[in-house]
Amino acid sequence: MSSLNSTLPPNVSLVRPQFFYINGLSNIPYVKYYYIFLCFVFTVTLLGNSFIMFIIYIEQSLHTPKYMAVFHLAAVDTCGSTALIPKMIEAFLFDFPLITYEACLANMFFVHLFQFLQSFTVVLLAYDRFVAICFPLKYHLMLTTAGMGKMLGGIWILAAGVLIVGVGFITRLSFCKSIVINSYFCDHGPVYRMSCNDNFPNYVIAQISITVLLAAPLTLILLTYACIILAVLKIASVEERIKAMKTCTSHLILVAMFYLPISAIYIAANITTVDPNTRIISTSLSSTIPPMMNPIIYTIKTEEVMKVVKKVHKRNKTIKPTLSRITK
Repeated sequence: MSSLNSTLPPNVSLVRPQFFYINGLSNIPYVKYYYIFLCFVFTVTLLGNSFIMFIIYIEQSLHTPKYMAVFHLAAVDTCGSTALIPKMIEAFLFDFPLITYEACLANMFFVHLFQFLQSFTVVLLAYDRFVAICFPLKYHLMLTTAGMGKMLGGIWILAAGVLIVGVGFITRLSFCKSIVINSYFCDHGPVYRMSCNDNFPNYVIAQISITVLLAAPLTLILLTYACIILAVLKIASVEERIKAMKTCTSHLILVAMFYLPISAIYIAANITTVDPNTRIISTSLSSTIPPMMNPIIYTIKTEEVMKVVKKVHKRNKTIKPTLSRITK
């Protein structure tokens, strides 16, 4: 590693290395099996999210505000996994951990962008459940496909705007100490901490990003579910209460899978010292497993989608014998 660091020119006020070295996990036996597992995760993620997008696209009854958000989540999950996992596999499974300075900034932007878009999309799905349960008679007035489209466009502008500023501030840093990133991708935190000039503005940007793009969405989700619980308690029939809460099952699983691991990592990092390998495994799993599981959750746990899947399957069974008779 010293040979890599020696490539940095001395006595330069602003040092931008030609490349960074992504360190990843270290001193773990059979670690390559973990990256092989990520290959499996990536394949299932692509297939599962492509399937859920296909089902929503072909079925007219699913062209609703809720399923616009589900479609968007599937698309974001696909893009996020594509931005993250192939580079991890190239770096650690095929032993090519070098990444150019410009590619590192691009990797940082896109991985974080899709993570934050996932967070905001989960908020929009929480808003959908809030309106459906608390204002059922006004649902089609309060939540339209046009309105959902505007909200989806808004979260893209907000997430991209914050990240352009965050990545832009990286370009003012000088890297004269080390070019070894102790993470599994060009993570903003580990990168700005490597700098040898003043990185306090980057720290401020990082805290604002975490607050605006993770803490605030989770707070909004908790508030919506507090309102949902109050509305459900006002329902006289126990059966109707259970039915109302069942419509939230998929979303609650989604919230737990996405926010609990990330929140636990940030809380643990602020309370105590977290082993780098533990942090990398935890954050990498929290970034890769939810995109793989989301289409499964929204297929198995959602009655509308299951009906469409069964209808498509039945249609295919009907078409195949007809085609075989024609070919004969």
